[in-house]
Amino acid sequence: MCYETALHWYAKYFPYLVVIHTLIFIICGNFWFKFPGTSSKIEHFISILGKCFDSPWTTRALSEVSGETTQEKTAERDISKTNFDETSPVTGDLPVPEKIVAETPSASVLDKKEGEQAKALFEKVKKFRHHVEEGDILYSMYMRQTILKVCKFVLITVYNAALVGKIHFIVPCRVHTEDMTGYNSFCCNHTKAHLFSKLAISYLCFLGIYGLTCFYTLYWLFRRPLKEYSFRSVREETGIGDIPDVKNDFAFVLHLIDQYDSLYSKRFAVFLSEVSENRLRQLNLNHEWPADKLRQKLQQTPEGRLELHLFKLPGLPDTVFEVTETESLKLELLNEVIIPPLVSKLVRLEELALVNCPAKVQHASLTYLRDHLKVLQIKFDDVKEIPLWVFSLRGLEELHLFGYLSQDVSKNATLESLRELKSLKVLTLKSNLSKVPQTVADVASHLLKLSVQNDGTKLLTLNALKRLSLLKDLELIRCDLERIPHAVFSLNNLQMLDLKENSLHTIEEIISLQHCRKLSVLRLWHNQIAYIPEHIRKLKGLEELCLNRNKILVLPPQLFLCTKLRHLDLSYNEIREVPPEIGVLQMLQFLALTGNFLEDLPNELFFCQRLKTLKLGQNKLTSLSPKIGSLVSLVKLELKGNRFDVLPPELGSCTSLKKTGFSVEHSLLETLPLDVKERLSEEL
Repeated sequence: MCYETALHWYAKYFPYLVVIHTLIFIICGNFWFKFPGTSSKIEHFISILGKCFDSPWTTRALSEVSGETTQEKTAERDISKTNFDETSPVTGDLPVPEKIVAETPSASVLDKKEGEQAKALFEKVKKFRHHVEEGDILYSMYMRQTILKVCKFVLITVYNAALVGKIHFIVPCRVHTEDMTGYNSFCCNHTKAHLFSKLAISYLCFLGIYGLTCFYTLYWLFRRPLKEYSFRSVREETGIGDIPDVKNDFAFVLHLIDQYDSLYSKRFAVFLSEVSENRLRQLNLNHEWPADKLRQKLQQTPEGRLELHLFKLPGLPDTVFEVTETESLKLELLNEVIIPPLVSKLVRLEELALVNCPAKVQHASLTYLRDHLKVLQIKFDDVKEIPLWVFSLRGLEELHLFGYLSQDVSKNATLESLRELKSLKVLTLKSNLSKVPQTVADVASHLLKLSVQNDGTKLLTLNALKRLSLLKDLELIRCDLERIPHAVFSLNNLQMLDLKENSLHTIEEIISLQHCRKLSVLRLWHNQIAYIPEHIRKLKGLEELCLNRNKILVLPPQLFLCTKLRHLDLSYNEIREVPPEIGVLQMLQFLALTGNFLEDLPNELFFCQRLKTLKLGQNKLTSLSPKIGSLVSLVKLELKGNRFDVLPPELGSCTSLKKTGFSVEHSLLETLPLDVKERLSEEL
């Protein structure tokens, strides 16, 4: 009765309270390890951290910089600063330390498998950082958990300290049993009181130690901002200067790991560095694309250069610069291309093509390219993608720019100053320009060829052309021109004019081209020209005239007073008759009349005995004059698509004509005598 009624509840249930308190502390202390939103991140981080710590790439990346002395680091920073100062005004691109690009012995021993594993780690770290830096659930949960533990410690300590004195060995007890025993008051013994009191004091001591750790944790949480983590000391120690500072939960877990061993954060930081990632990508590229494999991709361009074409690679392999026979390098859709000083190994390199591939160059590379690069092609989606270093290549002879501009930009299209391009002779602009850029005048003293190829956008302003006094070749293609531009007539040195695919309906202004006394090639093809003006006879120096794919009905006899014509293309018009005056063209070597409505040919045509190519296909011809035999120089003859019944045997007199150059229906070919067919079939 005394145990049930007089003994204090604390003395009675003390062991159970200790167990309950312990369970509460365990739950509160480990909840964030079990909560899905936090435990998954912690486990993933520990997994990645261990792999980064043990990765061979971490050791190699740190070993590359650990051997540098303080003087070497200072010198390198000075060099980088110098390169920046010298490069920026010209290129606008930050220089990259050469040690990041050049192959080093220590890094070269990283095998392909290790490189792929390190690459996968970089991707994991990126994704983890992107996911964890967005929120602060780890920090918030840890903060709340710590505050809750401190509050519970204070509460439990206070009430335990207040009630520990309630544990007594002798417990006074009043029980109404006087009728039975003769007593109402008793003194009972609590046999476990001594044990419980000592355990309670010990429990309070341990609780105090636990409380001190809780208060220290709370102090650590508030002592400095744990949602920001700086790698400043790591950057200074390792020399990897681009390791970024992090925030939110990512910063918090790094602060936590520092409490264990800061070496983990240092080794982990390697996988946050873009420079380190680029270096690894470079090594993987070098493994994947050895020099022998690249040599197999060499092909010859129409210009006769050996071209190496790289398509959709994650970067530019260093092994490219071991293929020293490369004369033309084409980089298409490559990511983050940096041309290193190793480019100087390509002693035969003359041409570089960048297809949607903005490239940066280091200062030493630019110095080499300035003097050796002759041809540069750039295809872009935005005019800002054209690297600024392009406009400092003083040895460049040909510059070809391909890309479309927005409507607002095309109206005010400007190029960077071309003044530094001291050797530029050919400039191609394939875009949607509304005017010829004024900066073209910067190269007026040496530009020989200008090609403007639009997408149908009307070219309104051509005043800049007047200053190109030395220009020899001019192409204005798909510029929606309705007349021959007046600016052309002031180009005294012009030798070739190409106005392909415009909207020319009349060419009455052609008489003004007589001022271009050196003009020898005139291409007015793919237009809407209905007639040829008689004063075309004024162009005495014409050697090539292309009027194919127009709407010409009649050929004026005055056309054939251009007696120097060697190449005349009148195919795909609506011509029904060829004047006999054509016989005057004794220099003519190429004549195309394909796709017209010719029913007969004048005999005078066969006076042009220097003809090598004669195209008469897709007309309404019913017979071919035997005088065809007088064309002894004829190499190519096209007759397919007419109404011939037989072919003249005199074709056998065309001694230069072979079957490979003779286009005619097989049935007509069978009408020729056997000896003629055999001669046509002879090997060249």
